[in-house]
Amino acid sequence: MWINAIVSYLHYLSFMLCFGALVLEGHTLKKELSLSEAWRIVISDAVYGISATIVLITGSLRVLYFGKGTDYYLSNSVFYIKVAVFLVVGLASLYPTISFIAWLTELQQGQTPKLELAKLKRLKWLLRVELIGLIFIPLLATIMARGIGAI
Repeated sequence: MWINAIVSYLHYLSFMLCFGALVLEGHTLKKELSLSEAWRIVISDAVYGISATIVLITGSLRVLYFGKGTDYYLSNSVFYIKVAVFLVVGLASLYPTISFIAWLTELQQGQTPKLELAKLKRLKWLLRVELIGLIFIPLLATIMARGIGAI
């Protein structure tokens, strides 16, 4: 019983950390970054990646061992939509993450990254897509938990 509660708690906490990290990235990201702002974005993105991984692991554990049973989830169409949204969010995060990782060499040398306006707009757009996707995941979970979408 305790393990079930801990896995659920870690699932929800990690989801909130994902959302918070993305909000911080989006709020901090701008054309002219200070060194500390650039580091804040890189660290936030790392927190986001770790948290998303924990969401995936704990979500899988909940489906397989601690939730309503695999039959319940795998026979619900909303579950597949929820997983698809999670995957789209994950795919949308690849470009920003790769971009932020590319900053590391400059940051370690004490230099701030230079952002072209087009790249800045692309990064901001992708962060918004991720946030919008993350907003829908709890809604889909709530719908699914009430048995809507069961085949």
